[in-house]
Amino acid sequence: MLLHLPLALTAIRALLAPVLVLLAMAWPDRLLLGIVLVTGFLSDVFDGVMARRLGVATATLRRLDSLADSVFYVCAMFAAWHLHEGQVRDYLIPLGVLLVVELSRYAFDYAKFRREASYHMWSSKVWGLALFAGFFCLLALGRGGWPVALAIYLGIVADLEGFAISMTLKQWQTDVPSLYHAIQLRRAEV
Repeated sequence: MLLHLPLALTAIRALLAPVLVLLAMAWPDRLLLGIVLVTGFLSDVFDGVMARRLGVATATLRRLDSLADSVFYVCAMFAAWHLHEGQVRDYLIPLGVLLVVELSRYAFDYAKFRREASYHMWSSKVWGLALFAGFFCLLALGRGGWPVALAIYLGIVADLEGFAISMTLKQWQTDVPSLYHAIQLRRAEV
């Protein structure tokens, strides 16, 4: 039973994603939005910790974790747009850049590896912290500012690093912490 806890935590985050949308549309209470964000964030932190400690950190679980992250934060973006469209519009150009880089990276990964990357890079972990802070500021506190901008720009940096890792690796691999590690893996293959 305990071995299924990491998957349950990942599933909780995926299930909370539509809750963000429903709250934003039907009952936009900042406290509830904050609770959902904190719960989603903590599930993201502890699913990986638990999986590694229990020895169940498989490639499939890592891919599901990445998918749950994407779904959760896409729904958070929808909620932010719905509730704070004016503040989100202030970031349309960098958000557009982030979207183009993110989609290009996914397309490149699918073309090269026939699946999405799941590197769990250190830069992605920093981006996850920034995403949480940015969305918490918007949805729970009702204001934007530098945490939102920082989340966007760190996302661009993380995606560019992911792109570089995908270009560096010859074959699909999970858990590549940084471009430096990808270069080391590439050298080891030669």
